[in-house]
Amino acid sequence: MFTGIIQTTGTITRLEISEQHARLGICAPKLVQADLPLGASIAINGICLTVTDWSDNDFVVDVMPETMKRTNLGNLQKGSLVNLEPSLSLNGKLDGHIVAGHVDTTAELIKQDENENSVELEFTIPHKYAPFIVEKGSIAIDGISLTVTMAQNDHFGVSLIPYTIQNTTLAHYQVHDKVNIEVDMIGRYAVKQIQAWKKEF
Repeated sequence: MFTGIIQTTGTITRLEISEQHARLGICAPKLVQADLPLGASIAINGICLTVTDWSDNDFVVDVMPETMKRTNLGNLQKGSLVNLEPSLSLNGKLDGHIVAGHVDTTAELIKQDENENSVELEFTIPHKYAPFIVEKGSIAIDGISLTVTMAQNDHFGVSLIPYTIQNTTLAHYQVHDKVNIEVDMIGRYAVKQIQAWKKEF
C-alpha cells in the first residue's frame, strides 16, 4: 500500500526487455538497501514492484509482460527518470490518498499551461475509466497523488504546485506523453456498488 507521496526520483540504469520478462535497474542515491531490502515493495511510476537485487549503484525489479503492456514502462529508456515511493508502514502518515500500486490504464497528456505559481495539465483517458474520475477527487498519475481540478467526458485536469514539479518527473513531460493512472480506490468500489444496485432494480 502507498500514499502517492513521492519520496525521490530514480534514474533507469539497466533495461532488459524480452517477450516473457523485463528487468529494470534503478539508481536512487536517497534509497538504501537497509530501508529497501530484497523482497520489499516499491512503487515505480505508481506500479507496485518487488526489489529482487541490489548492486553498489542500483536496485533491480522484475516486471511481467502484462505490466509492460498496461503501463508506460515500455516507453522508458536508459537515463529516464521515474517516481519512487517505498511501501507505507502501518504507523506511517497517510498524507496523500490510498494508492494500491495497481495501474488501471494510461492517459495521454494533451495540454500543458504554465501559470505564475502552477502548471495545469490536461489528459485524455479511455472512456471506460472516465466514471471513476470526478472533480475534487483523488487520482494517482505516475504514482503521484493529485487532486482532479476538471473532469469532463474523457478528459480530466490537474494542477501542480512548484514543489510537485521540482520533486517528481512531471516537469519533464511533453504533450502526447503517456502516464500511468490509478483511479481512486474508494470511487472505484462506489461506482461498482451503484452499478450492481441498478441491475437488481
